[in-house]
Amino acid sequence: MQPPDDIPELTEAERLNQHCVCVTLDRTAIAKNVASQLDDNIDEVLSSTAWQQFFSNAAVFLPGRDLDHMQAIVQALEAAAALPDYQRRVLSWAPPNAQLNPGPVGAFMGYDFHLGDEGPRLIEVNTNAGGAFLNTLLARAQLRCCGGSTNASWAEDFDAAVITQFESEWRAQRGSGRPESIAIVDDKPTEQYLYPEFRLAQQLLRNHGIDAFIFSPSDLRYESDALYGGDKRIDLVYNRLVDFPLEAPEHAALRSAWLDGGAVITPNPYTHALFADKRNLAVLSDHATLLNWGLSPENAELLRCGIPRTVPITASNGEDLWQHRRQWFFKPVASHGSKGVYRGSKLTKSTFARILESDYIAQAYVPPSERLVLVDGERKRLKMDVRLYTYRGALLLAAARLYRGQTTNFRTPGGGFAPLLLME
Repeated sequence: MQPPDDIPELTEAERLNQHCVCVTLDRTAIAKNVASQLDDNIDEVLSSTAWQQFFSNAAVFLPGRDLDHMQAIVQALEAAAALPDYQRRVLSWAPPNAQLNPGPVGAFMGYDFHLGDEGPRLIEVNTNAGGAFLNTLLARAQLRCCGGSTNASWAEDFDAAVITQFESEWRAQRGSGRPESIAIVDDKPTEQYLYPEFRLAQQLLRNHGIDAFIFSPSDLRYESDALYGGDKRIDLVYNRLVDFPLEAPEHAALRSAWLDGGAVITPNPYTHALFADKRNLAVLSDHATLLNWGLSPENAELLRCGIPRTVPITASNGEDLWQHRRQWFFKPVASHGSKGVYRGSKLTKSTFARILESDYIAQAYVPPSERLVLVDGERKRLKMDVRLYTYRGALLLAAARLYRGQTTNFRTPGGGFAPLLLME
């Protein structure tokens, strides 16, 4: 019996995502890799709650054309971000610390997509996207399953691409050479959920001849036009802070190094203002304005179709947004890690009143696709999104995240990062 004409036939990737329950992750291989790189005890890695929650046992199947489409959207967005009129618009609402542009374009850009019925849709841009180093471990520890392929989507030599990225950021500001020392900086880094990733990044940098440290901002001082962590001079900061404009008092040393050019900082306040401020999505989804500013018709069309309509929430459109709230997803302008976001169908009148008093955007709701996984012998359907890690628009690595709930998280049994297996 043929399906009705109005029901699209499943692609092979969709069929596998809905029916394949193969366990593709070799957790022992990951533990051995971690123990080898970080000199940790393999049994402690295998029993660690964090290491268990980072990774799903399942892989996600993706048509190669969808990955190509996502990369095209990223490149179109970065072309739009290079337009002088676009820059003037988005910098008009950026904080003072973000007005400076010393040259670096941002290490580990992150672009998050939902896979809708009409193709990939970009729902978020991040300038300090976490997980890339963890996902390289994941990609290297996959077993074959019914999809047949173990071709995870990442750079041909991820480690070399990472080093090239940091060297490029250095030369964009300094002109030549390479950094001798790099500090990975976050608030209370040892207490961060992704602290294991900081250690992986540190080891990769050291393996390639760069002195690397993990510091809290409280470990830093700025004196004589240079940034120091203890007695170590820091050439470049790999910035993992979520204080994107570096305005907090406890970040004073880093802020001075940024404003004075005493250290190369990536990603930095300018990069965040140019790409990741959520208000920018309203501009990037405005087809007519982008054409008027000089974006090519091809790129403008990619963004028109690839970015859900986004609008700032104001007193004038508040009532209409409330009436049609089920069609929208509400996000605070300055949020990170899915904090303060609401799906319209779950929104109460009192919460929406608080939204109206705050800085929020509304984004047309694009439901995530799903992946069937096996959890304690039971079949469960989890939501998924896809993250592209890029540098200057080129792919470093792509991975999926599986979760249950309103937004992505690492608390869902069977969820976590999942590798992408490309299909023809």
